[in-house]
Amino acid sequence: MLEQQRDYVLRTVEERGVRLIRLWFTDVLGNLKSFAISPAELENALEDGMTFDGSSIDGFSRIQEADVLAIPDPNTFEVLPWGDPKAVEARVFCDIHNLDGTPFEGDPRQVLRRNLRAAREQGFSFYVAPDIEFFYFAPPEKGQAPQPLDEGGFFDLTTTDVAGTLRKETIRTLETMSIPVEYSFHEDSPSQHEIDLRHTDALSMADSVMTFRLVVKEVAAKQGVHATFMPKPLEGLQGSGMHLHLSLFDGENNAFYTEDDPYNLSPVAKQFIAGLLRHAAEITAVTNQTVNSYKRLVPGFEAPVHISWARNNRSGLIRVPIAKRGNASATRIEYRSPDPATNPYLAFSVLLAAGLKGIAEGYELPAEADANLFEMDDIALRKLGIDTLPQSLSDSLKAMEQSTLVQEALGEHIFEWFLRNKRTEWREYKTHVSQFELNRYLRAL
Repeated sequence: MLEQQRDYVLRTVEERGVRLIRLWFTDVLGNLKSFAISPAELENALEDGMTFDGSSIDGFSRIQEADVLAIPDPNTFEVLPWGDPKAVEARVFCDIHNLDGTPFEGDPRQVLRRNLRAAREQGFSFYVAPDIEFFYFAPPEKGQAPQPLDEGGFFDLTTTDVAGTLRKETIRTLETMSIPVEYSFHEDSPSQHEIDLRHTDALSMADSVMTFRLVVKEVAAKQGVHATFMPKPLEGLQGSGMHLHLSLFDGENNAFYTEDDPYNLSPVAKQFIAGLLRHAAEITAVTNQTVNSYKRLVPGFEAPVHISWARNNRSGLIRVPIAKRGNASATRIEYRSPDPATNPYLAFSVLLAAGLKGIAEGYELPAEADANLFEMDDIALRKLGIDTLPQSLSDSLKAMEQSTLVQEALGEHIFEWFLRNKRTEWREYKTHVSQFELNRYLRAL
């Protein structure tokens, strides 16, 4: 099969007149990286990989062990639907290897591959469908607040909605790149939008999320608009999340479904949910990796704060959507805290590891919290045994640092680098004097 796919890639490059092939990969923080090769180099790249200096990429190699191999995954080859039609370009995602051919520990894609192998050893395939929120703004100017393009709210539609046109063009571009879309609509905040991708296996979805973020920005930039996945760009309004619909399959069967339960949740599903709940604080630094992420995770703005689960209740961390007409294949859970600034390879890895831990250890699912948790005070929440997610990047890093689960899921290389990098970010943030402080204290004190 792999040989057939390689042949398809080589044939497509020749038939479509592709002039440049971009090799894509990500750094530890989920920033898309790339270098380009000519068609003459493609066959060699598919067979043996392309060497590059890993010490130039944050979180990759140290200077004394610099070179690594980028080996293209031919299953991810796509012709890029933008650029000069007379100089067609394509892209392919790469796995990063050491020069001896072993998987490189600093490659987030290899980390996800390793966790998916662990799931397969237990008989499971992991599927993900993200609901991705983002904002469109006028081109930002230094020192100025973001300028929304509209004042719309949930599902608003106007005949002059420039952002609606951008969404439609984005969807057409995604479909051209074999990324199917399920829904798209205007979100709650001004100039905020959501596009939901149709579920697929976790590795393909992580690649799709990386592609999605680039496509949204490319399409917007062509119209002189700035798209951002910053979790909380506007004060006093809802931020952007990336709610993740998760399921495990055992062959063709949804391992989360059973007819013998009132909620149609199998023992596997309940243990998976219990694993996510127990380890939620430990994995939050990965799913919400910026200091700005925690401006979104506050009460009153629809983002989850409480470590709880319920059916069709959006105030908790995990929601169990009611499947239409009892559709077994649609039985899933929705993990609601991640934001679109996360590295999807690492986020999917720690979520899967937490869920599998719950299955392996037979964790018991806590009682459903079906009340509106946003309306309950701390005393009432404590009586129900409901904790909260970490409320700052610093708190998240402290929880992560103590987590054997996260260290094993990410591997020592990425685990240690991530902690060092994010501690530095927190120190820089902690010493910054904000406009809020100046306005509040400069004259009064």
